[in-house]
Amino acid sequence: MPFELQPLLKGELLELRPLRADDFPALFTVASDPLVWEQHPSSDRYQAAVFQEFFREAMECGGAFLVIDGKNGQVIGSSRYYGYDPEKSEIEIGWTFLARSHWGGAYNREMKRLML
Repeated sequence: MPFELQPLLKGELLELRPLRADDFPALFTVASDPLVWEQHPSSDRYQAAVFQEFFREAMECGGAFLVIDGKNGQVIGSSRYYGYDPEKSEIEIGWTFLARSHWGGAYNREMKRLML
């Protein structure tokens, strides 16, 4: 059975759904916070042009998700699968960012559990 790169994933706190092109404005609202990227190697990703490239790559990879707060429907970030190798049964999970309002463990922990 092939691995599905963009399933709909629901947990107690979050919903992850496949990223769509029309998600850019809502996702950029989260990404436009400079503190989200402060310790990241691409610390300028809060800038529209830089984030546009990140978003384009997310769309092209075919494994990106929009992360939604399950309680209020608010867009709070993104994550993705990348580099799927069915022969080795390997895949990368990452390129994750969350709104600062959702930092602190529970949301990221559930997101990664759902993706696993």
